[in-house]
Amino acid sequence: MSIDFQPITATLGAEVSGVDMASVDGETLDQLRKAWLDHKVLVLRDQHITVEEHIAFGRLFGDLEIHPFAPDKAGHPEVVSLTSTSQDQSAASFWHSDVTWRQEPSMGSILRGVVLPPAGGDTCFADAGAAYDRLSPEWKERIDPLVAVHDFTSTFGRDLSREKRTEKQREYPPARHPVVRTHPDTGKRSIYTNRIFVSHIEGVSEDESREIIQSLERQIMNPSVQCRIRWEVDTFVMWDNRAVQHFATNDYWPETRQVERVTIVGDRPI
Repeated sequence: MSIDFQPITATLGAEVSGVDMASVDGETLDQLRKAWLDHKVLVLRDQHITVEEHIAFGRLFGDLEIHPFAPDKAGHPEVVSLTSTSQDQSAASFWHSDVTWRQEPSMGSILRGVVLPPAGGDTCFADAGAAYDRLSPEWKERIDPLVAVHDFTSTFGRDLSREKRTEKQREYPPARHPVVRTHPDTGKRSIYTNRIFVSHIEGVSEDESREIIQSLERQIMNPSVQCRIRWEVDTFVMWDNRAVQHFATNDYWPETRQVERVTIVGDRPI
């Protein structure tokens, strides 16, 4: 079967057919790499593969991260296992890019549906480049030179003891990233701030910092730059963390939702 990519929107997302994630040759990998840059979010359905094959597929695109805070799958530290239940709702229901508090945030993520509710639990994606393009020239001029400080403390740090939090802050100090990053492969400019990991914008007042962060989030929230993915068991979604933001809908209580992710090491944003 030949590989087919069916776009979800004009600029964001594609459903992929004709790929077996357990057996990817060089030509297939080249096509996937190109499509990932073109569509930013790829959806591969009915991939009945093992955890080891999930890890091996991720490694085709680069080294894999070990997340210092999120729960992993037993025996597989490369796999982040995220479970939301009626007692513990852990869906990432906020617009963000993954681990932007790292000095070198992730290049991309590959997420698998494991246990899914009968309805709800979709993931929404936003094209951060298209969101930037829709800004006025005045706003672009205002934010292009700015730097944002990203910090894990207000999120993952909340559940740590004071001693452990201090230890992790030494290991993962606040990261300075451009408010507008340039994609290393496409050259595309895109919004690279989010409300949960960005503590402040450097060189402006606290009020202006808050205004900028909230205004840019509203750009990301525009449905015209988004696509929405409906999950099924053994559906895999891979996204370019340098080009998109995502939001996991929390609309399935009291059902359970479990997903598993491998995350590809990235580089320092410029």
